[in-house]
Amino acid sequence: MDATAKSVTPGAVSFALANPSPKDGGVDVPELIVQVVDLKSIGNTTRFTFVANDGTEKIKAMMPSNFVKEIQAGNLQNLGLIRILDYTCNFNERRNEKFLIVIKCEIVSQALDAEIKDDAEMGEEPASKDDVKMEEEPSTKDDVKMEEEPAIVLKPKDDVKMETEPAIVLKPKDEGVVAAKPLNAPPVVLKPKQGVKSASQIVNEQRGNAAPAARLAMTRRVHPLITLNPYQGNWVIKVRVTNKGNLRSYKNARGEGCVFNVELTDVDGTQIQATMFNEAAKKFYPIFEMGKVYYISKGSLRIANKQFKTVQNDYELTLNENAVVEEAEGETFIPPVQYNFVKIDQLGSYVNGRELVDLVGVVQSVSPTLSVRRKLDDKMIPKRDIVVADDSGKTVTVSLWNDLSTTTGQELLDMVDSSPVIAIKSLKVSDYQGVSVSTIGKSTLQINPDLPEAQELRSWYESEGKEASMAPVGADMGASRAGGLRSMYSDRVFLSQITSDPTMGQDKPVTFSLSAFISHIKPDQTMWYRACKKCNKKVTDAIGSGYWCEGCQKNDNECSLRYIMNIKVSDPTGEAWISVFNEHAERIIGCSADKLDQIRKEEGDDQYLIKLKQATWVPHLFRVSVAQHEYMNERRQRITVRSESPVDYAAESRYLLEEIAKLTA
Repeated sequence: MDATAKSVTPGAVSFALANPSPKDGGVDVPELIVQVVDLKSIGNTTRFTFVANDGTEKIKAMMPSNFVKEIQAGNLQNLGLIRILDYTCNFNERRNEKFLIVIKCEIVSQALDAEIKDDAEMGEEPASKDDVKMEEEPSTKDDVKMEEEPAIVLKPKDDVKMETEPAIVLKPKDEGVVAAKPLNAPPVVLKPKQGVKSASQIVNEQRGNAAPAARLAMTRRVHPLITLNPYQGNWVIKVRVTNKGNLRSYKNARGEGCVFNVELTDVDGTQIQATMFNEAAKKFYPIFEMGKVYYISKGSLRIANKQFKTVQNDYELTLNENAVVEEAEGETFIPPVQYNFVKIDQLGSYVNGRELVDLVGVVQSVSPTLSVRRKLDDKMIPKRDIVVADDSGKTVTVSLWNDLSTTTGQELLDMVDSSPVIAIKSLKVSDYQGVSVSTIGKSTLQINPDLPEAQELRSWYESEGKEASMAPVGADMGASRAGGLRSMYSDRVFLSQITSDPTMGQDKPVTFSLSAFISHIKPDQTMWYRACKKCNKKVTDAIGSGYWCEGCQKNDNECSLRYIMNIKVSDPTGEAWISVFNEHAERIIGCSADKLDQIRKEEGDDQYLIKLKQATWVPHLFRVSVAQHEYMNERRQRITVRSESPVDYAAESRYLLEEIAKLTA
């Protein structure tokens, strides 16, 4: 379509108002092209509102949530044109106005030069009622006699030329003549026709005979989740339970109770979280079953609490004991999985937070299955680690647990040489070894999914990513980075607070921040291990020559050295030995383990000792975990570096000033 042919569909707004829900009414949506006017975001960038303009009429409208990327990329701008493929009209009772919810659309034009207006707005004013002249005023009821047939003559406008001016004559119907009723006539009794039922009786009987869920569907039309808002009146949604939480007890200042939540997904893939408290939680917990489809009504919507929400939706649903939840028997649909991908180099800002992330990446390595003892119930559960990379140039370790480890993980191990692309939904981000992610009970994993993001990542990897050198995401997470500020300046303690409590970390590892100097590095310790160049797992001497990697299950002629060493750190209150791994040790020493080994072999022990001495009495910020481990039948405290950065003196000064202000407040 060329630029000159791009225009709106006249009467598009009128059609939408006349057909508020075309799918439910079986109406085919015609060509509906409207202009986007006054495009703006509401609250955040996850929803956009606009005014739909067809040149004559306008209506307030909302863009579909999956269209946000097109707006953010600049593919659609204000005054652009869109073709509406599916929609629904809602009535906002609070504002007494209609609102158009666009469910699906496509871009026709990025932006036009001006707002489209009809000829009446651009040219002369339309004729008013006063311009229509009539030869005579209509007579009143008293003047109308049944014997005469008065005519009403409409005279056309003066500027309209016609050869003749025929009059329009309106005659009363013959049935309108009322004959006089005899005084002694019997009264007329009107009886309904036998065997004929009214439309309302038929509908009520159908509803009464139908199943409860069917009655609910017949009574009201089903609303897509994307159209719901807190100001809406009655609504019915049809959703599948895609995640069911546990019935949990709580205790706060207002008393004790229980809470339960589910994640619901409709046929379009839109998700919402529903929460139930106390009596409602006890009522609906046995009703909601994982994977089943339900009709739900009489719930309330509110703005979602970002701290606790688990799905991408601005609103959350609350159901009390009066809500209606009925299983849609025989109804089946598989909602598409909706992803909100986060780049690997942006994971730092999600560390130890409640918000879950979705990840798409190329698999670099897959470890064998391990058995890990869970502290909660002392049960052995399977675990498998995979390393994935993306076009941000970073890698991250993803821990697969339970069935994902044994089934999907084994499939990935069999095809790891082909570098498959995976998409994982609902990952928890932690600061283990810098930054790492792990699956939870509701996580899902797709191998080589048919997604645009996966295709783009595959193209990047084949063209340049395969040969690129990539570092783990936690390696450079410093104090000035998005995740570093929270990691390095929250839970700040002195060393004495850790060493004075030998039982710290006995139940579960605890995490703190430290500001300390490196005071000593033992030169005669085992400072590194031989590792596989592909998966970084420890290798052993192979039979004959080369090195055997248990993780990759193959021999390699070469290996690399990776740091694993202990260093002593000191602060004004004391000192302690801490364990440091490869990425953090490289920044502390100033070179890789391979390079340090080369210095020792080629330049001698003196240069080796000088290199270690240069790293001492240098201040660092550490994020450490404290846990208990058993050594020689004795439980000891182990402090492990999870992330490290040099001191940013400007940020450190601001932190100290804030602490002083707290003391003097």
